[in-house]
Amino acid sequence: MSDYVEAKLTITSIKPSEIPSEEVILSASEALIESSTSWKEGKVYHKVGPGDGAPWHCRVSVHKPDEATFDQMWSKLGHDKAKNEMEFIPEIRKVTKSIWTLYYKFPPPVSPRVFTELQITRLSESSPRTGIIVSIPIDLSAPEDAELAKMEEKGVKGRYVSIERIVELEDGSTEWRMATSSTPGGSLPSWLAETSMAGKISEDVPHFMKWLHSLPKEEAKEEAPTEG
Repeated sequence: MSDYVEAKLTITSIKPSEIPSEEVILSASEALIESSTSWKEGKVYHKVGPGDGAPWHCRVSVHKPDEATFDQMWSKLGHDKAKNEMEFIPEIRKVTKSIWTLYYKFPPPVSPRVFTELQITRLSESSPRTGIIVSIPIDLSAPEDAELAKMEEKGVKGRYVSIERIVELEDGSTEWRMATSSTPGGSLPSWLAETSMAGKISEDVPHFMKWLHSLPKEEAKEEAPTEG
């Protein structure tokens, strides 16, 4: 069985008992995010390895050290990412930690959405320093997961899978690359959600930078914790 299948890099939710090892998830994620470097700009990929055929989108941005350093970005993206996202993504109103549950509230008539995700990170200190953040959708409907399910907010259940990679470049800049596939769930047509996806994931970059620059100087200068 391929890493893509084992790691479930699709919008199909998996039960906690079915979660592959971190090594398998990270290996498949690193392969997928690296493959995105060859994607043609503006193209939506409907097939990325075996899976459900849902479209994938990718964004890439490069940030000079005076805007954000690698350490600053990793400290906020590689640690408590879902909690930090609530600070700069306005639609996220509540985050529950364990397996992360993110509660999004949208303007009417769109109902609130709940996304339950497992997030895995890895930081490599070898040159070039690289951090990877993986989110995969989790299904808590099984009886044995009832306690975890109690922490989920009430709302329409959406699903997304994403891989983010930050790389420290030779000139000190940091490249932030993200690839994602998602479905809003409920009665909202997938085609309608897809038409706004490119804009929404692009907005996350300036929102993150604005939030980062609003933090107290000492917190904004925080270095990336060492792993391993």
